[in-house]
Amino acid sequence: MFGKFSRILFGGLFTISTLAVGSLYLFQNKLVYPSWAQGARNHVDTPDIRGLPYKRVKLTTRDGLKLDAFDLQKEDSTATVVILCPNAGNIGYFIPIMEMFYRQFNMSVFIYSYRGYGLSEGSPSEIGLKMDADCAMSYLATDEFHKKRKLVLYGRSIGGANVIYIASKFGKLIDAIILENTFLSITKVIPYIFPYLSKFAFLCHEVWNSEEEILKVPPEIPFLFLRGLKDEIVPPPHMAKLFSLCPSKDKEMFEFPLGHHNDTILQDGYWNIISEFLIKRKLISS
Repeated sequence: MFGKFSRILFGGLFTISTLAVGSLYLFQNKLVYPSWAQGARNHVDTPDIRGLPYKRVKLTTRDGLKLDAFDLQKEDSTATVVILCPNAGNIGYFIPIMEMFYRQFNMSVFIYSYRGYGLSEGSPSEIGLKMDADCAMSYLATDEFHKKRKLVLYGRSIGGANVIYIASKFGKLIDAIILENTFLSITKVIPYIFPYLSKFAFLCHEVWNSEEEILKVPPEIPFLFLRGLKDEIVPPPHMAKLFSLCPSKDKEMFEFPLGHHNDTILQDGYWNIISEFLIKRKLISS
């Protein structure tokens, strides 16, 4: 009787575990790219809520999707910063950051919604987001305004993974890179966030292998690494490893002892560090 009960119980647990792992594989895109959270697909704030002039641009990817983008052109700027967003929210969440670069640093700003985010069409995936990056870079490289200016990439978390991908493919177009709380790969983040799923990390098909991609970045590109030592999403050693792997001959890393994944940007000195980095490379004036 007990043996029969044990077999039934084990069989039930095995079935539940199999379903859980199967669901993880099938629905991981919704976990990796929570573009659906907090109604971020329903409404996108625009830069004019802060009085920022902008053009709304519709980019068309090579697979025919329309991407939503904001183009903030500043005539007396010498550089454009491209903001690559993390995996939650939409580009409207980043208007205060756009304002900082535009008003305080006197830079032009370009930001776009990944497929499946905000008002952009489609569904997100690693392959798709890389196509989106290709499309954005094609726009910036051919646009009469932006192609006359230096280009800075700024990204956090999965935005940083996008930055590394872009730099590995379009390195000759990039003049500087700012990375914040970026991971080696998603498969190496899983054991940190979900220890009980560590054995199933191999099922992750959204990889973003930044530790391999960063090796392809031209050594002439200056890099600034910013990491929060209390990051609860990306293990802080990931940024240290990326820094050591980065082939740049001009790289710096700054640590914020109280910085978590989403509030490192609020830590004392954050924007001063970025300002000094850009001034030193003559990308903005002092």
